Amino acid sequence: MGYALSTVLARSFDETVDATRAALQEQGFGVLTEIDMTATLKAKIGVDVPRQVILGACNPPLAHRALQAEATIGLLLPCNVVVRDLGDGRTGVDFLDPQVMSQVTANPEVATVADDAGARLQAARERLEASGPTPG
Repeated sequence: MGYALSTVLARSFDETVDATRAALQEQGFGVLTEIDMTATLKAKIGVDVPRQVILGACNPPLAHRALQAEATIGLLLPCNVVVRDLGDGRTGVDFLDPQVMSQVTANPEVATVADDAGARLQAARERLEASGPTPG
């Protein structure tokens, strides 16, 4: 079972983070949190990793629909979007695939929300790809 909708862009890390925020916003997602994994891992355990942030995105109407269908769905909401510096001028963007929550719950109402969220995240990914070059 795959769990990510991913793309690789030929643009800087900072440009990609900004473009990802904009693409999410166009699809009704706000970014509520941002975790700088590079700084966190350096500060907590002294390791260096390439630049990486986790954006905690939320579409409130979709989240509400999911919560109405399954009270504990908050554990599975597809909120995380990861932007990773891949080096050589490439940046990866990974969206958690909402189908994960429908596969785990087997609830048809959750599946409907997952389909809607998945279409929106796919549109955000396509927007990113259309707004800048992808490698080779």
